[in-house]
Amino acid sequence: MERINFIKTRKHECQDCNKCIRGCPVKAVRVQDNCAQVVPELCILCGNCTLTCPSSAKQVCDDLPAAKALLNCRRTVIASLAPSFAAQYPGVRPGQLVHAFKRLGFFAVSETALGAQQVSASVLSLMTSEPNKVWISSACPAVVDFIRKYHPECLPNVCDVLSPLLAHCKMLRVHYGDDIAIVSIGPCIAEKKEAEEHPDLLDVALTFEDLNCWLLEKNINLAETVDSPEDRFEPEEAQEGALFPIEGGMAPGLTGSHDINSLKFMSISGMPDVEQALKDISSWKPEHNIFFEMSACPGSCINGPKAARNTSIARRRYDIVHYAKPSSEFPRKPSLPIACSYDVSPVARNGYSDLQLREALRTVGKYSADDELNCGACGYDSCRDFARALILRNAERMMCATYTRKLAQKKANALLQKMPSAVVIVDDDLKIIECNSNFVHLFSADDVQPKILEGSALSAVMPFSYLFHRVLDSSEDIVGHDIRYQRSILNTSIFTIEPHCVMCGIFRDITEPIFQKEQIIDRAREVIQKNLKTVQQIAYLLGENAADSEIILNSIVRSFSPKEVDDIGTGGQP
Repeated sequence: MERINFIKTRKHECQDCNKCIRGCPVKAVRVQDNCAQVVPELCILCGNCTLTCPSSAKQVCDDLPAAKALLNCRRTVIASLAPSFAAQYPGVRPGQLVHAFKRLGFFAVSETALGAQQVSASVLSLMTSEPNKVWISSACPAVVDFIRKYHPECLPNVCDVLSPLLAHCKMLRVHYGDDIAIVSIGPCIAEKKEAEEHPDLLDVALTFEDLNCWLLEKNINLAETVDSPEDRFEPEEAQEGALFPIEGGMAPGLTGSHDINSLKFMSISGMPDVEQALKDISSWKPEHNIFFEMSACPGSCINGPKAARNTSIARRRYDIVHYAKPSSEFPRKPSLPIACSYDVSPVARNGYSDLQLREALRTVGKYSADDELNCGACGYDSCRDFARALILRNAERMMCATYTRKLAQKKANALLQKMPSAVVIVDDDLKIIECNSNFVHLFSADDVQPKILEGSALSAVMPFSYLFHRVLDSSEDIVGHDIRYQRSILNTSIFTIEPHCVMCGIFRDITEPIFQKEQIIDRAREVIQKNLKTVQQIAYLLGENAADSEIILNSIVRSFSPKEVDDIGTGGQP
């Protein structure tokens, strides 16, 4: 099956690849031509890159047209609304949401939390049948995909039940029949992959962001929507399942109380913590069942990649707890089979020898272990990880901050030293930051290296440092100013690099033969141009005068033609 890229990059807007890589827990990013592209086979759709991309160049694929197409087909379309809606739309009554969905064309709206309640019931049944085991929830599709790809040794610990969304889809198809279409709405991007892999259960997955755009397009204001008693969730309202989008939300369905501090129940959210927890789970030999509720998003689903962030995560958690209703039964009995199996889909991890890694590191100027700063500026956790990405062609050398800094410095130094003029760069204290050999030869009596003068006061080296003071205070550059210095005339330019902080001075001895020669050539060219212009003007004037003379002479000739001469000679007599 062809891998679909659910997250795409607008190339012309991509600016800071390093931040996208740093935000991706699995480094599913390939940088080419300074553009960070998501690699579908490595991606787990946690959505972190869409949040960390500074230029918002990472965009989730738009499935809104597909949802509209379902409604236009006049099929019975049901909306599966994620339980985090209570935090997404605080102050909005469920009836107002249902009424808005019906105005969009949906037949009914149902809470995904109903599927979450079935998941809790099935998980509790599994744990009862197989004690003394470490269990991992299958509620978060991004975590399940992460385990399948990067920690397949932990896959036997994952509960073999459908996710809450897919369980809910199965419930709705049992209730309404298979002829319906189901559209999910929530804060999760990974649900789009669930729709792709389970088209028999879920037709289209939308985000809250998609829903907001749709409501705006139809001029539907949720706060002003008037609902009626018929506007309610179908086939019934959820209870403890509404707590699923917060950390520890599965606890009531498994323990009968919100006991998130129990050693038998652990809630872990955020991919860094999830990865740490998975490192040795497969080797655990507990004396009783231990259940791990894992979520890829810090704070769980209320902090999903497409969740509203206009309130604090604490307030969002409060909104969920305030909305949820206590369970009417415990333990809840499963009402339909939602068992499934998850196949291992490991990502190929190429092993590279130390020699290969060292060769890759040398290309970015790292020749020893001391050069491996592991600063993380490239987005990778270590220089070795960056070297692996270089070998895989997932990264570019210019992503290394120390390499680009050294490269820029080398270029600047080479340019500085090769310039025929004397150059000096000074700070706001008029101390020399850097200078070239020509500056030393021009202003220093001693034959020293330019490095020796770095940090020295400019006034101790040259007598007209006051010009730098002038530029420092006014930020107005001095360009082409001639100064007599000893037996030379220096053509001087002083300009600002950073206002009131760093300045650069360039001095050219125009009395030197090489510069005299250049000036003679320039003046000769100037004289030639002036002469050509003068000749052209003279030619123009001569041409104009010649034309006037011709007209006058022709007039005289016509006046003294032979007929007129004869007439004059005979006195006008025949």
